Amino acid sequence: MRVAAVLGVDIGTSSSKGVLVDADGRVLRSATRSHEVSRPRPGWVEMDADVWWREFVSLSRELLAAEDAEVVAVGVSGMGPCVLLTDAANQPLRPAILYGVDARSTAQIARLTERFGEEEILRRCGSALSSQAAGAKVAWVADNEPELFRRARRLFMPSSWLVVNLTDRYVLDHHSASQCTPLYDTERQDWYAPWAKEIAPDLDLPPLRWPGQVAGEVTAPAAAEAGLPAGVPVVTGTIDAWSEAISVGAQGVGDLMLMYGTTMFLVHTVAGRLTNPSLWGTVGALPGTRNLAGGLATSGAVTAWLRDLFGSPDYPELLRLAEASGPGARGLLMLPYFAGERTPILDPEARGVLAGLTLSHTRGDLYRAALEATGLGVRHNIETIEASGGDIRRVVAVGGGTQGGLWTQIVSDITGRAQVIPTQTIGASYGAAFLAAQTGWTVSIETWNPVREVRQPRPALAADYDELYGLYRELYTSSKRVAHALAARQVRLLAGPPAASDNRGTEGAAP
Repeated sequence: MRVAAVLGVDIGTSSSKGVLVDADGRVLRSATRSHEVSRPRPGWVEMDADVWWREFVSLSRELLAAEDAEVVAVGVSGMGPCVLLTDAANQPLRPAILYGVDARSTAQIARLTERFGEEEILRRCGSALSSQAAGAKVAWVADNEPELFRRARRLFMPSSWLVVNLTDRYVLDHHSASQCTPLYDTERQDWYAPWAKEIAPDLDLPPLRWPGQVAGEVTAPAAAEAGLPAGVPVVTGTIDAWSEAISVGAQGVGDLMLMYGTTMFLVHTVAGRLTNPSLWGTVGALPGTRNLAGGLATSGAVTAWLRDLFGSPDYPELLRLAEASGPGARGLLMLPYFAGERTPILDPEARGVLAGLTLSHTRGDLYRAALEATGLGVRHNIETIEASGGDIRRVVAVGGGTQGGLWTQIVSDITGRAQVIPTQTIGASYGAAFLAAQTGWTVSIETWNPVREVRQPRPALAADYDELYGLYRELYTSSKRVAHALAARQVRLLAGPPAASDNRGTEGAAP
């Protein structure tokens, strides 16, 4: 018997994921496509938009071939904020510049901050300019690729790129726009024309919708390519971390979502507008909501890097070794700033540090130190959120890193916070499916995705982790000058002619 289903697809940093979900929230089928980012120069992280649509089509066709389902709506999400510039005919002019892991716009951040004023940017936009700001990267293209920029007419992100390919509608969601600092006014919840015209006078910024609003319907050509029925609704979608928060119901005031993936993301829902120059103040994924958010530049990316260095043992074995290492990783301490760092230090020139090494340390110790480094970074962000006026009442975990239990346990032990772990932790694609379901069904995320377990902190470890956290904060301060000097050397030694095909590493989310 054919079942009605919604399709949710998410374009992530290291992979794209798709799910078919029925009206009860049951995942009928899921599929994944792995991909690589391009790192043509130190501090640059890019991806060709063709990958995003090609993988959507591949996922859609695989899922529909494997399951006798009738798709009644489509939901999308993707990493962000990204900057994909196209001409008026939606032809990409260059590879997309990715979110805060790409740190190329330092000069533009400084110039625009001086031009508009740090306090005025924070007041109007909710966030200070940083490597996360899409508007600064638009300015980078204008400064460094002026001939190309003169042809640019449209701005896309992965979710909106899927929407335009599916529906031929050019739209963007409000949340994604609120990460285009300084182009969006979070008070008026619209593009801020005076600054947008100065930074990108010829760019036709997209009309804005909320993530759950219908953007359009699947066109006949898109239907033929992706194997979907023509005419079914497609929702506007949003950035993956916010779709993850939707997938686990972390939308209430006081909720904090922790996304365990290639990077670590934190989204706290607040009662009213809060700002802090060390965090990102955004509009939420749902109308009327506001968030104070943060993100580590790496988390699963470091564990994947270690796995590759170790000769690719499987993750369950590495988790077993890390558990045997024990709290504190037998005296190791890691700074997880392998791609610079986003919040709360906002330092693109920070670098990874592993302190305390001896000849007796093992793979398990190093892997444990990486997991603990994420927990220490999360604690730093949580303290900054609460110092800004945030009121964290519930922490909800989501993403691939929740599997196995050790990583979430370490984060709870370090932060002293219990974490709610729902039944489905597949993440953003499931959130996109839920948004799509709301176009025709009456559904609730609490029914779709009930709580599976609650990870409690272990009080006996609190004192040891308090000491380690103090050392973590001190290590960054004491090593900052050296890290910045080494970052400058890396630019001098490694920089060369940009080449889109020069892939220098893969970001992978892993437990």
